Amino acid sequence: MHDLLVIGGGINGTGVARDAAGRGLDVVLVEKDDLAQHTSSASTKLIHGGLRYLEMYDFALVRKALIEREILLRAAPHIIWPMRFVLPYDKDLRPAWLIRLGLFLYDHLGGREMLPPTRTLRRKSSPKLDPLKDEFRLAFEYSDCWVEDSRLVVLNAVDAKERGAEILTRTACSRLVRHSDRWEADFTSVTGTETRTFRAVVNSAGGWVDEVLGLAGAGAGQPNLRLVKGSHIIVPKWHDGPHAYFFQNGDGRIMFAIPYERGEFTLIGTTDVPYTADKNKVEISPEEIDYLCAGASEYYTKPISPSDVVATYSGVRPLYDDHAASASKVTRDYVLKRDASGGAPILSVFGGKITTYRELAEHVLEEMAPDFPDMGEPWTREARLPGGDIPLADFDSFLGGLHFVFSGIPSPLLSRLARAYGTRLKVLLKGKKTLADLGRDFGGGLTEAEVRYLVEHEFARSAEDILKRRSKLYLHMTEAEQREFTAWFEAARFNG
Repeated sequence: MHDLLVIGGGINGTGVARDAAGRGLDVVLVEKDDLAQHTSSASTKLIHGGLRYLEMYDFALVRKALIEREILLRAAPHIIWPMRFVLPYDKDLRPAWLIRLGLFLYDHLGGREMLPPTRTLRRKSSPKLDPLKDEFRLAFEYSDCWVEDSRLVVLNAVDAKERGAEILTRTACSRLVRHSDRWEADFTSVTGTETRTFRAVVNSAGGWVDEVLGLAGAGAGQPNLRLVKGSHIIVPKWHDGPHAYFFQNGDGRIMFAIPYERGEFTLIGTTDVPYTADKNKVEISPEEIDYLCAGASEYYTKPISPSDVVATYSGVRPLYDDHAASASKVTRDYVLKRDASGGAPILSVFGGKITTYRELAEHVLEEMAPDFPDMGEPWTREARLPGGDIPLADFDSFLGGLHFVFSGIPSPLLSRLARAYGTRLKVLLKGKKTLADLGRDFGGGLTEAEVRYLVEHEFARSAEDILKRRSKLYLHMTEAEQREFTAWFEAARFNG
């Protein structure tokens, strides 16, 4: 009998599996699709406190997220890095004094140590206002962090596996039967169905958390979620520089315009739309595209139209239903519910933010302490994620050393690989000194060596897993190159 079944391979599930495995528990994680295939790969890709939550007086959530921001920046400096955000002042919206007060609190609530503080920008002295319309003469610049969200999920799963967890992707939990001292679970995959037993279950199925509760016979017919769709558009680079913009909309919502994929694109989002359709097929609507284009065009000198959009993505946020009046007001904090009334325990995770996933996992294990009195102590606060053990979290110095060691690898490719894999790059490049050593080039900088690493070490099972989640290389490849790579991958018949 195993200790813990974790259902769901998003950021919360992989975070719980990692934490639990590191405490000595026998853990199995099952995910019906790929890791991060749904909500966790459809975020705005920020590790942030949530500046707008201050306006909702949710100071506890902001403080918690700001503390986690620094912890995660140290844990994975290859996939998480500082970014400056420029917030133009619009006199017709929030008053300047309120923005200054909010940013003061944002700078100080979480014990900021690694990031620079807020500063005021004026058009006459800052080129960062040049891409914006003339009426925006004043702006405030503050700090947050960028994250490769899909890779954060994968690295938590990798760490969980290396600490003893079993990670089963494309495996659905198809039956749950509760007994007084155990759960009986059926796992269904392309190879068939098998039955295992567990002492406890963590239901971190995201948008499917209520369905899992129904499967377990614990809360069937009692919906707990409020599904909110968030969509993003990707356009060619719309402004120079590594900084992002924080735009305030007239409807009270905000959106970001962020340098994306080596600065070749700009990512704009997000929306907040109530969602009741198929959770497996979440797509942006024409109205959302219009909304995002119009919102950004209120600020940029050069307007954005739907014809400029080169790609989109959408996800459903499985928020805990606190009966807020509007989708944008629903709490982004998480809620945990442990149920042991019918025998063996099941703990369900509702809501949450990618920024607070590590703290959430600690909280889950704290709630399950009665079920596992012999498990180890909390440990993830000071731990590094795979590839993140970079001295002093100084990525630039680390990259400089790589350029010296791997001088035969083109600099742009080496830089991208270092960002993706950190210190694990030495595993990927073991015995390889030149571009030719990396094997076939599929386009966009994707080589056979990288593909094989992703299959062997990061649970990649399809071309889409690689092009859209382990990387975003589909944006840098032609449609013909993507088709050719997909055909090659399927013909390779990887086992693993």
